[in-house]
Amino acid sequence: MNLQIPYSKEYKTIIMGFIKKRVEVASAKKVLIGLSGGVDSSVVAKIVAEAVGKELVLGLIMPVKETKDTQVAVGFAEEIGIEYQIVELDKAFSTLLNTYLKGFAGDVQHLPQMVTGNLSSRLRMTTLYFYANLLNGIVMGTSNKTELLTGYFTKYGDGGTDAMPLGDLYKTQVFKLAEELAIPRHIISKKPTAGFYKGQTDEDELGIDYPTLDKILYGIELRLETEEISESIGVEREVVRRIERMVQKAAHKRFLGIVAKVGVRTPGFDWRENIDFGLE
Repeated sequence: MNLQIPYSKEYKTIIMGFIKKRVEVASAKKVLIGLSGGVDSSVVAKIVAEAVGKELVLGLIMPVKETKDTQVAVGFAEEIGIEYQIVELDKAFSTLLNTYLKGFAGDVQHLPQMVTGNLSSRLRMTTLYFYANLLNGIVMGTSNKTELLTGYFTKYGDGGTDAMPLGDLYKTQVFKLAEELAIPRHIISKKPTAGFYKGQTDEDELGIDYPTLDKILYGIELRLETEEISESIGVEREVVRRIERMVQKAAHKRFLGIVAKVGVRTPGFDWRENIDFGLE
């Protein structure tokens, strides 16, 4: 078996329909998107603008410390004609960090990059929702399926959104959608990064390239055995097992806080909401 991840031009139509429905159900006057200058946020901004009109889109460019790529994001927003705003978060980030560390007995000089990176991600989420509340808007997330499955996102950071148009597309599928949407080549060809610190790249941190990772994840999605995935892709079994463990370990990040069940029907467990989420 040769694992090939499918791609159809119907995906764009499906996603645009999803976006229209979410905006309609929420009665939203604005759609807020965090613009990073990367391929995921660029794809979301472009497809939302096509789906509901560029006048409804507000891109927030939120640089923090050395993770700035402001000019790429600004250039893209201007190219597709959406409103954007630069919100410098350096001072807010430093204030939060200093407040949290007051009286902290640990080593503040060598905080793990993951700790400060997650803080910056959650600060961006807070900023997006401030504007969403202010403008009667909703937040469109930019996470893709690869990130959601591997846990390569911040819980209540970039994972905190009202809708995820790309959440069922692997990273390699997002690249194909980017080509279809005519996203600029310099954005598509950039090394993907979460922007937590200078020089960070997704593939370095994940320890595997996206094409191989996505095929392994697709094999897991199809419920194939470890050996079958290994043989079909041509990678060591331990590589597949490592990704399987990664998916299992990240399960908690794909749910809201787990509720202790004591009642007849429990939120997040067996309570079914009668809400039209626009999934049909």
